[in-house]
Amino acid sequence: MAASEDGGDIGYDGSNTTGFVSPAADALEGPVDLAALLDLRRPHRYPVRVLGEALAERGILPGDVLIADTSAPPAHGRVAIVMLHGEVWVAQLAFRRGQWWMRPGSADRPMVALDGDGTEIWAVVAALVRPKV
Repeated sequence: MAASEDGGDIGYDGSNTTGFVSPAADALEGPVDLAALLDLRRPHRYPVRVLGEALAERGILPGDVLIADTSAPPAHGRVAIVMLHGEVWVAQLAFRRGQWWMRPGSADRPMVALDGDGTEIWAVVAALVRPKV
């Protein structure tokens, strides 16, 4: 997306073509506003950059940006941002035997009980943005 002389954004609308107009021009939409699409204007939505490869098996790679929603309720199987004794973890949640558990990325690591003593499910991941392809 480019900026116009007055500083506004310019999106592609299909009108600046050579030759014939594309039949797909009717399906073109305006510029994509990621802040609106990801609902980042809400005060409880935060972008969080992923470090490490702990959740690579789930398709979450280093450098990805997770959209963390602090108002979303935890749910079994969802990925969440967890505070565990002063450390920040990104892990899959599991609800078993009446309590929340944190499942690390690799299947060979044991699950960790979130017993409330120094633990908090801070946010549930609502979306993933991959800036690099």
